[in-house]
Amino acid sequence: MYRLLLFLSVTAFQSNAQTHPLETLITAAREHSPRLGALLEAGLPGLAGRDGAAVWGQEFLFAVRADGAATVSIDREPPLPMRRVEGKPYWYLLRTLRLGVTHHYEYFAGGRSLGSYDVAGYNPDSYPRAGVARGVLSNQKTLRSRVYPGMAANFWVYANAGVDLKNGAPLMVWQDGETIVGNADLLRLRLQIVSDNLVAKKLIPPMVHVLISPGEGGPARGVRMRSIQYDTVSERYGKYLLEEILPEVEKTYRIRKDAYSRAVAGASSGAICAFNVAWYFPGQFSRVLSHIGSFTGIQWQPEKGQDGGYIVAHRVRREARKNLRVWLSDGADDIENQAGSWPLQNIQLANSLKLKGYDFHFRFGESAHAIAQGAMDLPESLAWLWRGWEASRTEEVFEMEAAERAKPLFRVKIANREAW
Repeated sequence: MYRLLLFLSVTAFQSNAQTHPLETLITAAREHSPRLGALLEAGLPGLAGRDGAAVWGQEFLFAVRADGAATVSIDREPPLPMRRVEGKPYWYLLRTLRLGVTHHYEYFAGGRSLGSYDVAGYNPDSYPRAGVARGVLSNQKTLRSRVYPGMAANFWVYANAGVDLKNGAPLMVWQDGETIVGNADLLRLRLQIVSDNLVAKKLIPPMVHVLISPGEGGPARGVRMRSIQYDTVSERYGKYLLEEILPEVEKTYRIRKDAYSRAVAGASSGAICAFNVAWYFPGQFSRVLSHIGSFTGIQWQPEKGQDGGYIVAHRVRREARKNLRVWLSDGADDIENQAGSWPLQNIQLANSLKLKGYDFHFRFGESAHAIAQGAMDLPESLAWLWRGWEASRTEEVFEMEAAERAKPLFRVKIANREAW
């Protein structure tokens, strides 16, 4: 499965405050404008074999690069023909689709699939609102690590408008930070837009958001550091944040030290990473946002005595309850492979949190291994995670909500075949 990030130019948006780059793109598609080819070509380098979608309101633009005629199946319906951009190897289709849900799509050309993914029907707070002050994204910074010798990683900081840098700002750390900066954020979480809107509505405090990319280089040549950093069940990544990344951030931004005012978030391997940071360092982070978490055996190495992510749910059940507030989300069509079952492990973790009385919320939808559901839910999940936060406080004992306490444990049923 491949994802395409439609890197759109923000220059027009900056010079013309009335036109958002996504709106420009979709308008060009609606009008079959000659500009469409240039917009796609400039924004989509190296598209061969990749797929993508862009959303503005109820209009969903599906676009793919292919040498021959391309089609797209939306929500597993029969494939629809796509229109070729004049003089370019791009194919596109504009459709009006339902909001408040996720949509699955798959591209085909030359008798084969070009890839599939899910896209969010974004909610209103995922769009820029008039009069809302925008935060500021820092320049990219690069840090060489001692915790992971030989590794270097990029990070950015997004500070919401009104952030209190005199007394110290609340903190939220996001993994896979390169997907939350610039134009990439527009096609995924839309964190910057959402957080600014929620700050304006006083549903979350103005925060310092630290956006960290996985490192490159390091102790294992030829092996991606992302999985080593994110999927390994240990305190090492938390030490990396606390001893290296955050001290570097604090050279410019004053952030609060209390766990009550600190959250950590991620998707996929970044989600288990986020949970582990709070699990090993509950005195530093108390709020966790986990999308499509890889609580599986990706970094299970029995020859080294190293457990995989599947152990997390069991530790939650067996060990003393920690003061954490956790939002989990996953979908029934998430991954099933040699490393394990993403849906079953997320359900397992949700039940573990419930059995131990944690303040948690579990959203289980239909989505595949995609950020679509997390993006659609982001306004709700952030508001839930930070509900009740007060600047004058430094601690709170998180208790399970009464509505959750009254609900039963999650139960599994086979939905796509006979059970016998």
